[in-house]
Amino acid sequence: MTHAQRTRAAGDAATAQAGAQQDSAITVTTEGMPDWLGPVAEAARTVRARQLSRFLPPKSGEGRQSAVLVLFGEGERGPELLLMERSGSLRSHAGQPSFPGGSLDPEDGDPATTGPLRAALREAEEETGLDPSGVQLFGVLPRLYIPVSGFVVTPVLGWWRVPSPVGAVDPAETARVFTVPVADLTNPANRATAVHPSGHAGPAFLVESALVWGFTAGVIDRIMHYAGWERPWDRAKQVPLDWRA
Repeated sequence: MTHAQRTRAAGDAATAQAGAQQDSAITVTTEGMPDWLGPVAEAARTVRARQLSRFLPPKSGEGRQSAVLVLFGEGERGPELLLMERSGSLRSHAGQPSFPGGSLDPEDGDPATTGPLRAALREAEEETGLDPSGVQLFGVLPRLYIPVSGFVVTPVLGWWRVPSPVGAVDPAETARVFTVPVADLTNPANRATAVHPSGHAGPAFLVESALVWGFTAGVIDRIMHYAGWERPWDRAKQVPLDWRA
């Protein structure tokens, strides 16, 4: 074995060891969570991908592996959800409210196991500045697909056990970071159906001076439904989108 081969082998071994250490360091647990999150954890344990969306990952395996952090916390008005608004200059989903998240990096680990967990926390830290050590992961939803951008997305559920300051870290990526009370998300007055010129229609939420629609609204809608939090709302109430959306 040449010096270069020995060096490369040592590097590969170190990478594998680091990956194993990462896998053992990250956990998913419901221990110590508030009772109100119980229905969400149960929904995550039992729900199937087709119950969440009609857009599922291609059977060919194509698509950009990514993850988002669906982070629940306790605010002044009770349970709340962390969201951010993407910069209007981004190529994908510009200006849209979304969960923190993004593509998996090689150092995140295996996309089939702990990779999405680590990516969700890493991206949330990079985009919002939150301290991941204060987040308790308690569930993972089935992988879903965003056809317009080709992302295969794993929604990772978290409990903001120890809140930390958050804000837009890089204005080129994030316009703002905000929390939305769950009470506002379940309020029928804040719900509508977003209609795109292409004909696609889906749930939307008008909260915190923002229109939450698309993938993010779809995940929130299904969580509310399967957790038993959904209240009857007027699905005929429509919010039109333009072609730039």
